[in-house]
Amino acid sequence: MTELQPDDIRQLAATALDEARAQDIRELDIRNLTDIADWMIVASGTSSRHVLALSEAVREVTRGVGLRPLGTEGESESDWVLLDYGDVIVQLMLPTTRAFYDLEGLWNDRLGEKLKSAREGQTDP
Repeated sequence: MTELQPDDIRQLAATALDEARAQDIRELDIRNLTDIADWMIVASGTSSRHVLALSEAVREVTRGVGLRPLGTEGESESDWVLLDYGDVIVQLMLPTTRAFYDLEGLWNDRLGEKLKSAREGQTDP
């Protein structure tokens, strides 16, 4: 079996979320902002039950290609579920939780500029 690339995982997850009727699916390219991942997918569910169903939809489609998340968080609370696939992080939230944390606002070009400035200001000991 061929190893899946981050773009393949991103597409699988986004398609699964679309088919499970996730709301406002955003695929954030964070390659220039951090080394922790290449992509962050953020989507909303209409209820806690829907957020869990979205999580299971992503798990099911990735399991079908032999991929399991490296870690998961939040499934017991289900207002925010995180699935970590290494180079792709899937964040599923209730709309109120999503608005409060505003991940799309955080992971943007402004953050990239701040990080770049901070890195340039650092000196190696």
